[in-house]
Amino acid sequence: MAAITILCKQDSPRLRYVLDWIFKHVMHITYLLESDVENLSECEACIAYGEVYENAYITLPDAGLLWEKAIQQHSIPTGNWNNIPTLYHQADSAATVPFDLFSAIFFLLSRYEEYYPHTPDKHGRYPATESILYKNNWLLRPLIDEWIYAFYLMLKEKGVPAQLSGFRFVPTYDIDMAYSFKHKGTRRNIGGFLRSILKGDKKEIILRQRVLASRALDPYDSFVFIKGLHAQYHVHPIYFMLVALQTTAYDKNIHPETSVMQRLIRRLKHEGSIGLHPSYYSDKEKTFQEEATLLKQTVGENITQSRQHYLRFTVPKTYPYLIKQGVAHDYSMGYGSALGFRCATGRSFYWYDISKEIAAPLIVHPFCFMDATAHYEAKLSTQESLETLLGMMHILKRTESQMVTVFHNFSLGTDTAWKGWDTLYETFIKACIAHRNH
Repeated sequence: MAAITILCKQDSPRLRYVLDWIFKHVMHITYLLESDVENLSECEACIAYGEVYENAYITLPDAGLLWEKAIQQHSIPTGNWNNIPTLYHQADSAATVPFDLFSAIFFLLSRYEEYYPHTPDKHGRYPATESILYKNNWLLRPLIDEWIYAFYLMLKEKGVPAQLSGFRFVPTYDIDMAYSFKHKGTRRNIGGFLRSILKGDKKEIILRQRVLASRALDPYDSFVFIKGLHAQYHVHPIYFMLVALQTTAYDKNIHPETSVMQRLIRRLKHEGSIGLHPSYYSDKEKTFQEEATLLKQTVGENITQSRQHYLRFTVPKTYPYLIKQGVAHDYSMGYGSALGFRCATGRSFYWYDISKEIAAPLIVHPFCFMDATAHYEAKLSTQESLETLLGMMHILKRTESQMVTVFHNFSLGTDTAWKGWDTLYETFIKACIAHRNH
């Protein structure tokens, strides 16, 4: 027997997608969609969507988005519910919840607004500044998680056996350049020396000499430190490896076929999971396949996890391409230019293909914080970055959501440009684990 009944006179793939995510994936309960009020018993747990039913536990207004086809650009009224900003708000509604929760979730998860006409940034990406969340200064709040939690509490008060999964922290790393000086080859190191000479950077010249003579640790070599954190705090990392076979202005990794990189990739596989970090020009199918094949051969297993280098993806073009290449889990959903929740949640979800009006076989894992964005784009200090991380973590913990972060090995090493970030990161992980355990 279903734990809850949704009373609604219409049905659509969009509605089913949202209901499946809320009730099956997030709350772990079954539901029944019912169109006829005559079929309901008075004792039945019921949510009325766009309907008037006096025995309903909860009533929600219907804004109409879930019955449309394709993309229809429209204005979205905003409001407030339980001190949480809302979309598709209906202030004059007599509903228990004064906004269309289901349409709001669909709009944000499907990335509906990213189909609207816009001018891409220099990397061909959807600009954060175009987002309704950015424009309302809501990016740092996982609004969907806040809505879901408030909704969950309403259901629990009525005795509905909903159950959330608890807070989960997922540390991920992009290994764009494993080492700053080591294993670069004679030609690249000579070029590095010459650039340092032209800049008059004596410290860098001396450091490069000491690293190459094995008298100092490479500034980007934080792998032992990272491994120690994972072991101490019992977290499982995901490493996304850039294995570009051609050096470009955006792909400057050490060649993945060198013995040192082969050993590093295999070592990281034993410490966590390995995913592909498709190179900047991997939208060329041959390039993607060559990189995926090389990584598969190196780790000895299929590669099903991916995150785009430079977060260079577009909705809807990139996701069908990834699915075709065998990717089942994508971790690119975030902005390179702004911190926060691109789709207003820390939770994972199946991507909804609006062109086909179906939930596609690709799970999207959004992230909310990337070190490079905080450092280079937001220009935050280490303390400000830590405060931002902790602020997001507290909300995600309270709403029993998931927190995916993106760090690089170079930010956690000894590079003076990132001084203090290793301490920041350990402090943050300690706080995550403390919150996980209480």
